[in-house]
Amino acid sequence: MGGFVMNARENLVQQALEGLEVSDGDLVRLNRDPAFVTRAGPARDKVAVVSGGGSGHEPLHTGFVGRGMLDAAVPGDVFASPTALQVRGAIEAADTGRGTVLVVKNYTGDVLNFSIAADLLSKTHTVETVLVDDDLATSSEDEGGPGRRGTAAVVVTEKICGAAAEAGAPVDRVRDLGRKVVSRSATLGMSFRAPTNPLTGLRSFELEEGEIEFGVGIHGERGIETRRPSGEAADLVESLASPLVEALGPDRGAPVLAVVNGLGATHGLELSVAALELRRFLEGKGLRLERTLVGPYVTSLDMKGFSITLTALDDELAELWDAPVHTPALR
Repeated sequence: MGGFVMNARENLVQQALEGLEVSDGDLVRLNRDPAFVTRAGPARDKVAVVSGGGSGHEPLHTGFVGRGMLDAAVPGDVFASPTALQVRGAIEAADTGRGTVLVVKNYTGDVLNFSIAADLLSKTHTVETVLVDDDLATSSEDEGGPGRRGTAAVVVTEKICGAAAEAGAPVDRVRDLGRKVVSRSATLGMSFRAPTNPLTGLRSFELEEGEIEFGVGIHGERGIETRRPSGEAADLVESLASPLVEALGPDRGAPVLAVVNGLGATHGLELSVAALELRRFLEGKGLRLERTLVGPYVTSLDMKGFSITLTALDDELAELWDAPVHTPALR
């Protein structure tokens, strides 16, 4: 189909995974059946950190396999969960005997299949789970609902868990640090243009020139404010960052980490402007922007837009964030 660099649609994900071995074979290895990605040189005698989810969000998660981050990543089809058998295979390949921490974004399919895999291995492996649910757009008072979606805070969670595991922390400590990151993080995103489905060639929603979708999801879900008028960068950044600061409630002078994340088709020039405006906004609130990560890290195919994630830092988290990392997408 025109508009995508691909051969047969049914081979898209498999061939992309094989291409990752071409570009980064010094760092990663592809297990073909079931499909998952591991480090080229497996770690020894440490807690394994395993994540995964639908494809179409690259470099998440396969691009974060390597020293200081993930031991294995499990890719599903485009915007679809991997199977429980894939997850089980990845855990078995990565676990060194010290236990495994699963980092799971809060989507029904991911939660179900990672949980099934953990249950299948419960008699032979120690498996702990960190559930990432950082998206403020899906905050709800409904206790029986699915809860917030998991979005770009998953990168911070994987980095912190990976650094702790690399330093020799036990499995419960790695799990607790991951949950600490989630509890101190919040995300919001917006879009000028929806992603295009590679199967149909259709966008998941339509916007007119000068409109944005506020509070979008990373699978092309519509926002909580649809067809909202756009504005200048400073206005867009403030509309995203203000609810994050309100939700996290940091003290004046508190340090924060920010991820200014491109959703697939947003240029680095634009993301740099957003990062500048975010620093100005946070300084105006009396907060210290201590660490930043700016770029396309959790994408939504070719969505034109960006998200902002804020994580309230402390000395421990800052030290783990600064620890060495060497993966295809972060080093």
